[in-house]
Amino acid sequence: MDTTRAAVRHHQRVQELCAATVRALSGVPDVNFRGDRPHRGRRPLPVLAPHLYPCAQDDFGSFRGAADGLALRLAHSDQELHRRLCPADRTARLVFEMLEQFRAESLAPAHLPGMERNLQHLHERWSLAFHHSGLTETGSGLLLHTVAQVCRARITGRPVVEETEGIIEVTRGALAPVIGRELAGLRTDRGDQARFAVHALAVAHAVARMTASAEATAREGRAERDDDERSAPARNGFTLLTDFDDAGPGGTEVPWHSRESGDSDDGYRIFTTAYDRQRRAGTLVRPTALTDYRERLDLRIASQGVNVGRITRELTARLAAPATRGWDGAQEEGYVDGRMLARLISSPTEQRVFRAERSRPATDATVTFLIDCSGSMKEYGESLALLVDVFARALDRAGAHCEILGFTTGAWNGGRARRDWLRAGRPSRPGRLNEQCHLVFKDAATPWRAARRDIAALLKPDLFREGVDGEAVAWAARRAQGATAKHGPGHRRLLFVLSDGGPMDTATQLANDRHLLDRHLQDVVAQYEQSGAVEIFGVGLGLDLSPYYRRSLVLDLSRGPDTGVFRDILGLIA
Repeated sequence: MDTTRAAVRHHQRVQELCAATVRALSGVPDVNFRGDRPHRGRRPLPVLAPHLYPCAQDDFGSFRGAADGLALRLAHSDQELHRRLCPADRTARLVFEMLEQFRAESLAPAHLPGMERNLQHLHERWSLAFHHSGLTETGSGLLLHTVAQVCRARITGRPVVEETEGIIEVTRGALAPVIGRELAGLRTDRGDQARFAVHALAVAHAVARMTASAEATAREGRAERDDDERSAPARNGFTLLTDFDDAGPGGTEVPWHSRESGDSDDGYRIFTTAYDRQRRAGTLVRPTALTDYRERLDLRIASQGVNVGRITRELTARLAAPATRGWDGAQEEGYVDGRMLARLISSPTEQRVFRAERSRPATDATVTFLIDCSGSMKEYGESLALLVDVFARALDRAGAHCEILGFTTGAWNGGRARRDWLRAGRPSRPGRLNEQCHLVFKDAATPWRAARRDIAALLKPDLFREGVDGEAVAWAARRAQGATAKHGPGHRRLLFVLSDGGPMDTATQLANDRHLLDRHLQDVVAQYEQSGAVEIFGVGLGLDLSPYYRRSLVLDLSRGPDTGVFRDILGLIA
């Protein structure tokens, strides 16, 4: 598991470096990666040419090539013009996307030779993966491979991949009389996107007709087949990306609007809040059971051997900021101290007539841990209690505020909220349809020693039911802002969401669009990430949460929270 965790962290680091590269080269400041897909702000970028999506097993050079290619596409391609011109046919669009990407890559600055090497490396790796997958053994696959090689060579002036040069020769000759004239135009007009598109569309439609003809011929010789040649399984898992965004060419999306009301025809809604509750977690457990849970948790912490002092020092180093603590007088430099002027007159050689501000590091932050208490998280209850208990103790010692919160539902399958919906005649699209239950294990004003019993309530199994993540994140963020409103503008608010997946509420998902809760969570997180009021981090337990959180981490708690787990979480704090 340590190897797996290291691999995930390495992949996340590569994505962070690539996103920084794209931002620097393109001048687009809000590019980031979520779930292995590039986003601009909170909106995913449209699916572009297939070679821009290396898999996790590819080398770093491929990822750098993809980052350079994406940056050039953002810098040199008008997406609105491209969207208007994109053909509807899948094959034609695939070719059109590749040609526009090759055009952008041909405009790489001459003073950045490393960029051209990265792009060529990526193209060669993708071309060889295409060939070794067996797709070039089919008629349509060989045609598409040949078009990619010939067109890129013509547009960029770089040679075709040497290993496949022999197998494309016959197809290359057959293409010459069909698209030869347009190939010349691709090179000539590569600096003008609109004029280039005229030639690119002609090539795309010609290739689409040839592919359809090849597939029709293949079907005549085979009476029964499940899929066409383009969807045949590849030997090495390689797939030729043809699944473009449902939003249409260019991937334009309709913005998702979040509304917590029942009178809207779209967006996020709540059927009823009559049964929503906020509870102190300790009141949900019998006192004797809570005492037993605390003793069990103390034994687990002692056996785990966590160095709380070390975690405290690291938290202080990451969260502390210089704070003024008065003045030091009798200094040889700084501000003139009016009280020392008499000494200067009586002793003209006296130099210690200045004063300087006295400053020392102070931890000015509120750290909130929001725990997903859905049913699948039950197996992590004891490990989570250990994790947040140690952090709460360390944050108290460091002088920071700490809150430990949780979210679940008051019942399974909708509870009373669903019954009200049934009595109302099952109106369509009712919105969130359950009894929301928010739990407070420790608030910001309560020191760890006074809250330690309530933290142990995480060991109570029947707290874990279902979860509505978006509302819980908004609630935790509002608490962090409200509890620390008296602090200055430099006060940091950090929210760590610990979860093993996306939102899950059966009644809501059955009565609404199945993506309702996912989209609401993405919307809420994006709003806070853009405002910067609260720094939100997703901590996934065995699952990547990057589709929801821009800054995320994958943890392995199968052996409990060891030193590496604490170090990984601390690594998120810049």
